[in-house]
Amino acid sequence: MHYRLEYNRRSTDEVRERIDKYISEQISDLSRSYVKQLIQENNILVNGKMCRANYICRPGDIIEVEVEEAKELEVTAENIPLEILYEDESVVIVNKPKDMVVHPAAGHESGTLVNALLYHCKDSLSSINGVVRPGIVHRIDRNTTGILVVCKNDSAHRSLAEQLKEHSITRKYHAICHGVFKEPEGTVNAPIGRHPVDRKKMAVNHRNGREAVTHYRVLNTLKDNYSYIECTLETGRTHQIRVHMASIGHPLLGDDVYGPKNPKIKGLIGQTLHAKTLGFIHPDTGEYMEFDSELPEYFEKLLDTLLQK
Repeated sequence: MHYRLEYNRRSTDEVRERIDKYISEQISDLSRSYVKQLIQENNILVNGKMCRANYICRPGDIIEVEVEEAKELEVTAENIPLEILYEDESVVIVNKPKDMVVHPAAGHESGTLVNALLYHCKDSLSSINGVVRPGIVHRIDRNTTGILVVCKNDSAHRSLAEQLKEHSITRKYHAICHGVFKEPEGTVNAPIGRHPVDRKKMAVNHRNGREAVTHYRVLNTLKDNYSYIECTLETGRTHQIRVHMASIGHPLLGDDVYGPKNPKIKGLIGQTLHAKTLGFIHPDTGEYMEFDSELPEYFEKLLDTLLQK
């Protein structure tokens, strides 16, 4: 893939922008370390000439970036048991277990929800998101449990995608957070984008972030300075609840990316986040449908322990 950028920012003695930083900001899929690698491999040229990672951009510079196309993964059907909450000719409602990746990616080529869906649905999955993500309209993290809707045809996919775009789909999550909330409910309205340093993470980013809104309410105050909450998504950014809760001082229990590492709590298995309720207008009937999933056993046990006074 070829990118062509023209640097048009004004440099001053106070603002001197390195090329590796500039490119990683302009092309969100490329981390700063990967840009440095591309420079070392002579895949980045400035005004037709090779450069170094510490090159300072100048107004009018023409920057050309050559990135090798990622090889498309071969996705195979696998006989993996699925908990189906509802299914008809257009949609499938799945209760995803912990540690299951939604779709194949480097390092997770098999054992994903998509591999299981290909076996279960055969050829009846929407094709809009390509062969790697057939039927997938939205996703949840590997360590998040709960409800997902999968589309079996393109018409249903377009309908659900439009509802997501309009923020009309009901999505409620349950979580256990660090700390006790001062107010019983509230809203976090803060844009989310790539972390400026660690490109594998997301962060509240007022400069390059996209709109992100999370409404929360406290369901119960727990012992040991924890809270049990419900979050309702108005938007659906990557890691939205995890980033938003951490940004207000209430990271999710077990989230070692955005919160404290290795909290000593018996029975804790990764982040405590569960996609509990999903509601949408059915693409065929036009009727509103809502589904609810029980908390997984480990979550229930952990909650019971923290509820004991």
